[in-house]
Amino acid sequence: MKNIGILGSTGSIGTQALDVISNHKDKFNVKFLAANNNVDFLIKQCKQYNPDYVCIYNESKYKYLKKNSSVPKILCGNEGLIELCERSDIDIALNAIVGYKGLEPTIKIIESGTDIALSNKESIVQAGHIVMELAKSKGVKIFPVDSEHSALWQCLVGETKKQIKKIILTASGGPFRKLPKSEFNSITVSQALNHPNWSMGNKISIDSATMMNKGFEMIEAFWLFDVNPDQIQIVVHPQSIIHSMIEYIDGSIKAQLSTPNMKIPIQYALSYPERYKLSDFNFNIKEFSNLELYDVDMDKFNCIALAYDAIKKKGSYPVVLNVANDLAVELFLNHKIKFNQIPKLIKDAMDNHKHIDMPSLSDILSITKLTENYINSKYIP
Repeated sequence: MKNIGILGSTGSIGTQALDVISNHKDKFNVKFLAANNNVDFLIKQCKQYNPDYVCIYNESKYKYLKKNSSVPKILCGNEGLIELCERSDIDIALNAIVGYKGLEPTIKIIESGTDIALSNKESIVQAGHIVMELAKSKGVKIFPVDSEHSALWQCLVGETKKQIKKIILTASGGPFRKLPKSEFNSITVSQALNHPNWSMGNKISIDSATMMNKGFEMIEAFWLFDVNPDQIQIVVHPQSIIHSMIEYIDGSIKAQLSTPNMKIPIQYALSYPERYKLSDFNFNIKEFSNLELYDVDMDKFNCIALAYDAIKKKGSYPVVLNVANDLAVELFLNHKIKFNQIPKLIKDAMDNHKHIDMPSLSDILSITKLTENYINSKYIP
């Protein structure tokens, strides 16, 4: 039985991970749960899964949690979150925190020597050189939870890096695949949140609408699979059945296909190297009979072009890309900027920062703060 800890337990990935655990109670034991703000839902999860530890990041909810939960140890704030990450009695910690604030927990989990199921792609985007080197030095395995990187991981079973010719990341194209770029100025928040295939949180849904999520996934693939950016191609696949592909040097292509549901990659990350039964999905030929693939329009979705530019320049550029995107998405969700201003804001922040070639963790924290200050001074009324 594997001991599992979950950061972001009340979010989309966290709740689906707990559903997976519920289906295999003889395989997994929930050791800790942590959530940002949704204390009532967290209390319900504690009653169902009986963790030894629980943490609420919002410190104002701590007393309420303590009063209404019988969990042996109740923590709060960043200090409590880091205490969970540093535990050594966990087999796998799932980091499902959304945004750039997930980096420190990723670092602490790896430093503790615990294998990590990583949903927080921003950790790799900001600090891939630090995270990957640290994991190597600690002998820690990083199990990707994103459906695309899980697909690549599965396609690489039995293969080696030197056999890779090209990695092909698939993208649904989001809700605006067919919308002319000239109409991006009038896109509303509700339209951007209406993804055609996936049910996700607000931030990830906006990233999908701008296709910045695919730019982040390209950077994540660069670090996880040790290839260069020119070996990573992004294609639009509206059905979201092919989750990613690898073209090998002999011309053959491996692809991982399934219905679009995150339980499959989540369970694979938690169960690896085994596969457990997942009865939620059955093969339906009708769903697989009309699979389309198109080139991505990087002029229309220029967040992808910004991501390629950032990883080719490396250093501090991906940090600014990531932080500026988080802030731009928040401004859009709060109706303070328009949808088509998101990439403009990110490019502005990238162009106006002082580049650092090999940023340390302290440099990344400093760049994060400087980027926050820059955007706040220019874009918040």
